[in-house]
Amino acid sequence: MAVDPLIELRDVNKYYGKLHVLQDINLTVGRGEVVVVIGPSGSGKSTLCRTINRLETVESGHITIDGKPLPEEGRGLAQLRAEVGMVFQSFNLFAHKSVLANVSLAQVKVRKRKKDEADQRSRELLDRVGLGAHADKFPAQLSGGQQQRVAIARALAMDPKALLFDEPTSALDPEMINEVLEVMRQLAREGMTMVVVTHEMGFARSAANRVVFMADGCVVEDRTPEDFFTSPESDRAKDFLSKILKH
Repeated sequence: MAVDPLIELRDVNKYYGKLHVLQDINLTVGRGEVVVVIGPSGSGKSTLCRTINRLETVESGHITIDGKPLPEEGRGLAQLRAEVGMVFQSFNLFAHKSVLANVSLAQVKVRKRKKDEADQRSRELLDRVGLGAHADKFPAQLSGGQQQRVAIARALAMDPKALLFDEPTSALDPEMINEVLEVMRQLAREGMTMVVVTHEMGFARSAANRVVFMADGCVVEDRTPEDFFTSPESDRAKDFLSKILKH
């Protein structure tokens, strides 16, 4: 069990109408842990990820970040989303703002930093994701992989306690995927707490502390990558792995 839990989900249930998309989910993510969530389409992976920063509300159960329950609305919610950053499948950058402004905006608005202080922090982070030279460009002038790295820098700029990644590479061309995963691997090495929903099994194998396998809205397995990939326990996982590892 995680010694120092940062994210905890207890008996979490979520419905879309009659569809029970999350069924009694229990999950603990320790500080500094990288948990990769995998599973077939429609298994509830992205929904799970989105409940952690309350982009999706839940019908029952408890979610705590650092021991505190998720805030309901308003300022607490903005604060939560600063502390639990999210990187989406689509980059969600502001098209009419420069890369630098994209990374600085929430720092000023939510973290109340002075603009020059925010810009300095943004430049450091853009350097860190390999895009220092592109600070003054607009998102449309960048490749998808570069835009996703800007989105990661933007999330990091809030000094989050944890980062959520919801299929961060699935909208990218194959040759761009690795540049994004490499930034994520680096964050993992530096001890960033991360929950990553992904189809990238190589990343799951190399960067995760734990692999959580979901099917039909349930957590079916929650194990080390080594155990999961070499000897999955459930038929669902065996079936899933046999389909994807053949390619």
